[in-house]
Amino acid sequence: MLKHTYEGQDCNLARSLEVIGERWTLLIIRSALLGTSRFDGFLTHLDIARNVLSSRLARLVDQEIMERVPYQDKPVRYEYRLTPVGRDLTRAVIALMQWGDRNLPQEMGPPRRADHIGCDGVVHVELHCGSCGRAVHDEEVDVRRIR
Repeated sequence: MLKHTYEGQDCNLARSLEVIGERWTLLIIRSALLGTSRFDGFLTHLDIARNVLSSRLARLVDQEIMERVPYQDKPVRYEYRLTPVGRDLTRAVIALMQWGDRNLPQEMGPPRRADHIGCDGVVHVELHCGSCGRAVHDEEVDVRRIR
């Protein structure tokens, strides 16, 4: 995990990375987007240590990215579901997948893709201007300090 203080920094990216920037955290979120919801399912799909998974899931619940919901009474067992805050990470996860597809291609092609439910078209994350609505290319973006 990153430090909790960013001396001399006021950065929205650093704040976000404090919550989701650790490798296993993003892979857990990706697995949840793929439909995994139970502890054993995450263990199987991620090949992650139990203690690490438990810690990351607890942090995601604390941050209200996931919720812990009972699915069985005896014994009590829980599943982990993305909250609206967690679902809001869909664009970030897809953007990272697409970046990897473009810049770290595999010979056999990408192992996953994001499809639009309903028409099965491929979903792409793109930049658009909030004022004019026009698509914006990477070289047309100026990230600047506003305070």
